[in-house]
Amino acid sequence: MTPETPETRIKRLRMRSMRRGIKEMDIILMRYADRRLADLAPAELDAYDALLEENDQDLYQWVTGQTAAPDRLTALVADIRQVTEPAD
Repeated sequence: MTPETPETRIKRLRMRSMRRGIKEMDIILMRYADRRLADLAPAELDAYDALLEENDQDLYQWVTGQTAAPDRLTALVADIRQVTEPAD
């Protein structure tokens, strides 16, 4: 199997960001993907890839601050929240 290029990986993660199942998460994660994925380091892309494996209902509660994210995802969820917050 040929290793995935960085460009292909970002495209794959963008697609997974917009095909979530819950429209709200599609919107939130696509905003984040559009603004940040190209600038993330490989380890950060690994963390984002793992985050996309999580349940949408859990993700939505974490990103909206209704419940705390697991420790391993706290920093990434905080970044998503900050990047996708509407401007005042």
